[in-house]
Amino acid sequence: MSDLTLILLAAGNSSRFKVPVKKQWLRIGHDPLWLFVTNRITKMANFTHIIIVAHSDEIPFMQSMCDYTIVNGGESRQQSLRNAMKYVTTPYTLVSDIARSCVTNALIERLIFAKGEADCVIPTLALNDTIIYNDETIVREKVQRVQTPQLSRTDILKNALETSIDYTDESSAIVAYGGSRFYIEGDMNADKITRTSDLASLECLAPPSSMTFTGNGFDVHGFQEAKPMVLGGVTIDSPFGFMAHSDGDVAIHALIDALLGAACLGDIGMLFPDNDESYKNIDSKILLAKCVEKLHQFGFVISHADITIIAQVPKVAPYKEAMRKTLARLMDLAPARVNVKATTTEHLGFIGRKEGVGVIATASVHYFDWKHE
Repeated sequence: MSDLTLILLAAGNSSRFKVPVKKQWLRIGHDPLWLFVTNRITKMANFTHIIIVAHSDEIPFMQSMCDYTIVNGGESRQQSLRNAMKYVTTPYTLVSDIARSCVTNALIERLIFAKGEADCVIPTLALNDTIIYNDETIVREKVQRVQTPQLSRTDILKNALETSIDYTDESSAIVAYGGSRFYIEGDMNADKITRTSDLASLECLAPPSSMTFTGNGFDVHGFQEAKPMVLGGVTIDSPFGFMAHSDGDVAIHALIDALLGAACLGDIGMLFPDNDESYKNIDSKILLAKCVEKLHQFGFVISHADITIIAQVPKVAPYKEAMRKTLARLMDLAPARVNVKATTTEHLGFIGRKEGVGVIATASVHYFDWKHE
């Protein structure tokens, strides 16, 4: 059995990335960046345990894509690492950031080879430019650029992290605790993705697949007297609305399921559980906006949507154009890429008996093309 655990930090909010997609969800072929990096590094050494730290909202979706241990992140990088360290039982721990996507096998080998040299082994790069700090020129030979991965003695790292001071890397916490660090040669391939412009220099990153994905959604709601009717995001002139936990917009509910289905991100009940009181009587347009935001964050772009409303009553035809424009705006699409149709059941079944409405929705998505943004 190996004496080494791998921890990969992927819980950041990508605040400096400046695109709708969280960088850990950029697609490399079909794989999100967090999975691409994890799979890549796990092939470079023998790890007893592999732990990924992620935002709590993303863990169910990430867990469906892999068998790695995924734990909840914290408010800071250090807190996230503390959470992961609870699961480490090996003598040594290798910690890296998902944003350092093109770490090489040679760098991992150098780290492991030097693991007995100090409490923490870190890769660094020299700086070639003149360095000025507080209007004073610093001797650049004394300045080093610190990278991850860093390899630490587990017991020392656990103790060093138990402080209220936030450190931006493991070695700083260990040195402050009284431990030692050993420097090895870094690697330009281990540079961190902070902004979209950083992607161009990382040759290990293949472009996203150009494949289009399609999903279907279906929903039904019965009528409820003396409740406003909202359908397709539009208020309908009707003496009754829909029986539901939310406002009952059956068209939007079917559309959300179609979008989530296309992105393989579960269903509306997983994203907005009907036992959550915060969604009681909520405007379904808010739910659709949240769903679209989730898709964007996870690396998807919506291509089109097609909706069929099956209703004996009310008459939908007068509202179809307003629905199309409303739904297009919520999905950030041109109205020409959203279609709304209406039909009846020729008085057959519960819909034909005027007891409720059913909706079928189809939607397609593709990956965000970061390579050409």
